Amino acid sequence: MLVRRRTTALLSALAVLLAGLAVPAAADVRRTPADCAAALDCTAADIDLMTMAERLELVRGMQAGPAAALGATDRWRNIEGVITFFRDHSLGPSGSWVSYVDAGIVEGIERGIAIALGWSSDTFGNPGSALWASYLTRLSTGALGTRSAHDRAWSEAEQASTEHGDALAAAHGQHATPVEWRFYQFSEVYRWALRNRPVVLDLLAVYGPLIHPALARLRVPFYDWFTDVSRSAPSYKGCEMAYGFAQLHPIAGVVGVAGLFLAYVAELFDEYLVDTSD
Repeated sequence: MLVRRRTTALLSALAVLLAGLAVPAAADVRRTPADCAAALDCTAADIDLMTMAERLELVRGMQAGPAAALGATDRWRNIEGVITFFRDHSLGPSGSWVSYVDAGIVEGIERGIAIALGWSSDTFGNPGSALWASYLTRLSTGALGTRSAHDRAWSEAEQASTEHGDALAAAHGQHATPVEWRFYQFSEVYRWALRNRPVVLDLLAVYGPLIHPALARLRVPFYDWFTDVSRSAPSYKGCEMAYGFAQLHPIAGVVGVAGLFLAYVAELFDEYLVDTSD
């Protein structure tokens, strides 16, 4: 009887051990970029576990894969530029404020594509998902024919996803450092510029000559370069500039987002001239 009890206990322990080996805990399962791009069902928690290089692969995979059916093969190249900047500067490790904010943005895009394609109606609790779905649906049907209408819809979706990522970070006890928050303000300037084309062009017409002799004359192509979501170079260079400023100190004497935009324009315009010189 004693031998039988010991044998039964040993077999039970062995069964538990084998079960643990056969079925890994959910927290240990890391989704691959290719898997997420194909299935469009990875959560912000899944994305937070990815490196920035993996997220770059995911965004590119979504554009080349399922988003292509919606005519969105290059609608997040500017986000590629931001993620590439994070990768190159070793920013945004898993569990950090930068990582959670970025994960919220990428999750919103992913779920927006899935909803627009009719694969699912689940937003994963991300307010940006429905806005991205609306943007993609209108994009695919030609309802965003003007640059102003397109950029406004894009920026509203990205704004909601970004704010969700910030809330997600706060829920995990992560908050921006002063440098990160000043850097974040540059992204706010970018989204504001997307939503306010006439205002920005008017500002450049008035203040452009004070910043650079050619700026007023080139304000439209400059604005279109800066806000072009299908290009990664402006966002990457803008991130380098903004992060450099953020590490030094706040920009003194600036009032409001329009003032912040003008404070960045001199550097941005120089980058524009270099990038378009060919």
